[in-house]
Amino acid sequence: MTKKKIKKMLKYIVAVIIILGIGIFGYIGNYLYNLALDPNTSKSMIFKEEDEDETSEEINKAAEKWLLEESNYKDEYITSFDKLKLHAYKVNNKANSNKWVIAVHGYTSEGINMSNVAKEYYNMGYNVLIPDLRAHGKSEGDYIGMGWDDRKDIISWIDFIKNEDPDAEIVLHGVSMGAATVMMTSGEELPYNVKSIVADCGYTSVWDEFSYQLKELFNLDAFPFMNVSSIVTKIRAGYWLGEASAIEQVSKSKTPILFIHGDEDDFVPYYMMDELYDSTKSEKEKLVVKGAGHAKSSTVNPELYWSTIETFINKYVD
Repeated sequence: MTKKKIKKMLKYIVAVIIILGIGIFGYIGNYLYNLALDPNTSKSMIFKEEDEDETSEEINKAAEKWLLEESNYKDEYITSFDKLKLHAYKVNNKANSNKWVIAVHGYTSEGINMSNVAKEYYNMGYNVLIPDLRAHGKSEGDYIGMGWDDRKDIISWIDFIKNEDPDAEIVLHGVSMGAATVMMTSGEELPYNVKSIVADCGYTSVWDEFSYQLKELFNLDAFPFMNVSSIVTKIRAGYWLGEASAIEQVSKSKTPILFIHGDEDDFVPYYMMDELYDSTKSEKEKLVVKGAGHAKSSTVNPELYWSTIETFINKYVD
């Protein structure tokens, strides 16, 4: 075989290898995207089975009944920056208050699952707005925003409240992905109406959280899988995984933030709270709930949880 033919064959082999590599990594990137961000793909692989204790289950059911049957809630809708129809439950307090809370749910959850949080704030005299984040509950969307696009949606809901009540004093309260959402919101230019933020078990960034889960679920390192997944996410959802950073946003925040985390959280690791706290330049506090797993702080020690929140937000809300 001549040198010319050998050279031509090598080029062909290299081209085939490159095409196969692109195909393989494209498949992997799309698989991971669907697993994490496609709302229509099962998330059973991601979540560990945990038994809900009977007391917590009864409390949550009672709170949902309060919201749906007793609170006189209204369904509200807005149009997002990218033309999605977004839904929220709104409950006006009988006390004729100008205090508001926006209660933001977590990953694959929906607004109704924040009923217990909503009821606690209502009992403190707050009006309540409970959004369904994009691609959750009654809101439109074909991908999960992980807090990044959702931060713009929360700003739209803040504007919605301001239009109804120009003197509104607003608290943002988020759990898990909802906590990441309100932290990502905190780095934007917010109106003076937003007085404080409660972030319960939020992650530092989508990149960090997905890298952690990649190791937990598949024992894989971030490179090159996260890089490929980020490219797919940019193509399909419009954002890079690396830009969706709560830790960068809190470093720009001017709003006081209370960080809460259970020290037995193995879904969003507990160490992320200190990283977020240390990056925050605004007024801040943190609460560690001993023995609490992911999003369980309010049920493991409800008295400590709610007394700490009330003391914190009362510093900033009249």
